[in-house]
Amino acid sequence: MVARAYTVAFEGVEARIVEVQCAIAPGMPYFGIVGLPDKAVSEAKERVRAAMAAMSIALPSKRITVNLSPADLPKEGSHFDLPIALALLAALEIIPKDEVESTVALGELSLDGRLIAVVGALPAAMAAAEEDRALLCPKACGAEAAWVGATQVLAAATLGEVVRHYTGQSPIHPAEAGEVQAAPQGRDFRDVKGQERAKRALEIAAAGRHHVLMVGTPGSGKSMLAARLPGILPPLSAQEALETSMIHSLAGLLSEGGISRSRPFREPHHTASMAAIVGGGKGAKPGEISLAHNGVLFMDEFPEFPRTVLETLRQPIETGEIMVARANAHIRYPCRFLLVAAANPCKCGYMSDPARACAKVPLCGEDYLGRISGPLMDRFDLRVEVPPVAYTDLDLPASGDTSATVATRVAAARGRQLARFKGKANLTVNADMEGSLLEQVAAPDAEGRALLARVAERFGLSARGYHRVLRVARTIADLDASDQVHLPHIAEAVSYRIAVGAKS
Repeated sequence: MVARAYTVAFEGVEARIVEVQCAIAPGMPYFGIVGLPDKAVSEAKERVRAAMAAMSIALPSKRITVNLSPADLPKEGSHFDLPIALALLAALEIIPKDEVESTVALGELSLDGRLIAVVGALPAAMAAAEEDRALLCPKACGAEAAWVGATQVLAAATLGEVVRHYTGQSPIHPAEAGEVQAAPQGRDFRDVKGQERAKRALEIAAAGRHHVLMVGTPGSGKSMLAARLPGILPPLSAQEALETSMIHSLAGLLSEGGISRSRPFREPHHTASMAAIVGGGKGAKPGEISLAHNGVLFMDEFPEFPRTVLETLRQPIETGEIMVARANAHIRYPCRFLLVAAANPCKCGYMSDPARACAKVPLCGEDYLGRISGPLMDRFDLRVEVPPVAYTDLDLPASGDTSATVATRVAAARGRQLARFKGKANLTVNADMEGSLLEQVAAPDAEGRALLARVAERFGLSARGYHRVLRVARTIADLDASDQVHLPHIAEAVSYRIAVGAKS
């Protein structure tokens, strides 16, 4: 007789159902696992054996074979321990087979029978809901998995609790979703002295999810400005929070089962590898661009990143997803993020200051920013220079709008976009508009169209650059609560397009 349990194998954010089959047959004592298991899965038999011994359950002196089906799908991770143990207990007729088959299980076993938390409980719960099965997981994962809400989540602390549940001695109560994590105290835009143009650029970027490049001398406030960007972004919608949390669940970044409505803010160091940025490595894990999905990716010292890493950003910026292709895996991750890049004007950083600039000016600036290729530069909607702030201005009282005030304007602009794109799948902000919809929604008036034509001819705007100007102008019009894109909106959008360098 073959006993069956069910678990999942992860392919990106997708959890595929895996059937765990256990057969006990006469023969020499043997315990084997087949079906493309990795080292962690192959070692599960020793953890299962020890956990059952801790419960005074002795394995029979027979041939025990566990098959993970489909057999051609690679199986990775320690979360296969619990389903293997369930299939074995069902084969030994210690727990009912039909009860086990109505559950999707995942969890790592310690040698004394405790269940240890594993990553991926949230996508596993969604897969269980699609199969109309309950989810059994470690107690530490219950609050996270319960967020799905479409299936019953049973969270147990030990294998003994699982056995008592299935035998009816002590049923496990369904887990409850964790609390929504409170948004961290954001840094206020009002703390930044001066830099009004850069603040305005970030407000436009937040309203329409437009990518920003800030160029300025060291200490001019680029990182300070970027760190305050999350404070003006609207909170994640329920759907966005679930999408983002699924990726963070796979990366093990959800703490205590809480889901946050705050948009992620990722800031990788410029020494990060390509696998760390776009994803890959063992198991093709999500990279920083996917961890920043629906949030902000801040790349400081942008030209210092390896050229190969920067060039890999070109396609994800356009498509909003990344395909991590490896010899044994082709994994697709979403990565619709707002890119904020910061750079010095040259290697020494003081090209605009004759008293401090090096002897290579202006060639050093051309060479340094030249590390950003034309096609990548073309994908920045907003380019803004961040000049140094005079030390005398630092003693002045804080001025300008607070983050809360700016966030209100951004939320209103986002609301207009949501109403405009209602009923259109995967379209929520102006940055995603294209084709006939862009031409219809962002069409400027006659004066604005004439200005845009002159700019396109004078600076040689590419087709991509032309359309990005239209998108930014539409966002500026939304901030002004204007139904029509007018000349001032086009003029402001163009000013950010040609602010840094002449690359279109």
